[in-house]
Amino acid sequence: MADLADPFTRATLALSLLAIDPKGLGGMHIRARVGPVRTALAEMFGALPLPLTRLHPGVSDSALYGGLDLAATLAAGQLVLEQGLLLTPSALVMPMAERLTPDLAARLALVLDQGTGHCLIALDEGAEPDESLPASLAERLAFSVDLEPVAVGDLTGFPPEPEELIAARAALPCVAYPSDALAQIAGLCAQLGVDSGRAGLMALRAARANAALLGKDSIDFDDVTTACALVLAHRATVFPVADEEQVPPPPPPEQEGEAEAPDPDDDALHLPEELLLEAVRAMIPDDLLARLAAGKIKGARGSGTGAKKKGNRRGRPKPSRPGRLGDGQRIDIVATLRAAAPWQTVRGRDGPLKIRPDDIRVKRYEDKSDRLLIFAVDASGSAALARLAEAKGAVELLLAQAYARRDHVALIAFRGTEAEILLPPTRSLVQTKRRLAALPGGGGTPLAAGLKAALELAGQAGRRGLTPTLALLTDGRANIALDGAADRAQAAEDAQRIAAGMRVNGVEALVIDTGNRPERALRELAGTLGAVYLPLPRADAERLSKAVSAALD
Repeated sequence: MADLADPFTRATLALSLLAIDPKGLGGMHIRARVGPVRTALAEMFGALPLPLTRLHPGVSDSALYGGLDLAATLAAGQLVLEQGLLLTPSALVMPMAERLTPDLAARLALVLDQGTGHCLIALDEGAEPDESLPASLAERLAFSVDLEPVAVGDLTGFPPEPEELIAARAALPCVAYPSDALAQIAGLCAQLGVDSGRAGLMALRAARANAALLGKDSIDFDDVTTACALVLAHRATVFPVADEEQVPPPPPPEQEGEAEAPDPDDDALHLPEELLLEAVRAMIPDDLLARLAAGKIKGARGSGTGAKKKGNRRGRPKPSRPGRLGDGQRIDIVATLRAAAPWQTVRGRDGPLKIRPDDIRVKRYEDKSDRLLIFAVDASGSAALARLAEAKGAVELLLAQAYARRDHVALIAFRGTEAEILLPPTRSLVQTKRRLAALPGGGGTPLAAGLKAALELAGQAGRRGLTPTLALLTDGRANIALDGAADRAQAAEDAQRIAAGMRVNGVEALVIDTGNRPERALRELAGTLGAVYLPLPRADAERLSKAVSAALD
């Protein structure tokens, strides 16, 4: 069995198996910067039994599927059709795969699902953990390798000769597998937290391809171990822990004169599950949890003061850029004519204005999503009424600017054992005054419940296209746990856990300490949230509004 601990050896073996069964394995995700290491692996793409087709993250639908070539049609005076890149089965090579838009990722995923013979090699050049291939497309690729830690001097494990790959492709349909192989692979997927049905099937296909490469008639333990390490390790969402204390029951004593019954599953594989699990566990990345946390999706849309978003439909106009017809892009006619005008002498003065494809300019805009300010206010204890009154005044002051800033505002009060949404997201000042007419107060401090309610509200806002921002007003003395028990230690632990979840989901936050003295626990909570910490004892509504506005700006 190959040394799978070496990333480059793992990459070359995965590429060899893909060359044997490109349609069944779907493709390969390669995370590597441009350099000699990636170039060395790219030189091996020729082993694939398919022509290489290089794509770009900005490729248009007309280039993928074909369509009318408008510029050639105008020049020739007759209908000219453009051939699509997906017309014939090929190995699609996608550099800068981390920049794929959801639309293009969905189109490529559909191509792989249709089984038309294509496979995809996604070259991921992302510098940060959250810059990666879209998950919907990565699920359809059997292999994923990270070549970032590989140095030029560590290049080993080159692929087999072309004759060996040709022989393996011919032998692949005849490679058998035991009846229980897929069931055992599915059990391993469950232990690793892999919820994709494709993963188990791809692992079985990879095992068969590995057996064909080694000249075997059927798969064995080594083939399944290699395949699971290549296909399942990077998909794991939990670290499996073997139960060392569990001892299997002893076999029942044999009765004298009793003949041994035949095993109905003589063709079963009977894999040693502990050894298989250990082999896959060794391949799980050390930073698995960090990668999972960085895999969040931000989908804010709109025209407010939140996250910036470039588009070609709405927002503040930006300078036009060269483009091409198609994909619904809006042509900047003036810029296009300005680009074509200086070349008319060379192109000929007679006839109408001659415009070529490289003259086309498309419009660009920069849009900003609407922002939602979520006020989570501590309504517990003797100072509850004062804090709620301050929050009410601050909300009303901020709403006065809402139409200019295009902000929405929501208010959550937490006291006793639970949190309550007093004001759903709104920009209506009249509705705000009506909802805030009667404000409850008193009781314990369920800080974790308030954070949980804010996280749920932020998730709903994100799905509606808003960019949520939390403003937490509390003295930090949490004493009610998430289950309602009066336990200060558990309450602090619950608050920290939910705050970590808010940071993972990308919710921006501002923590305002309203206690008489700065609270250390609240400062630590702000650190967990990745939030700005503002100690503002005895702050009135105007100071509170100014502090929130300054922090947001």
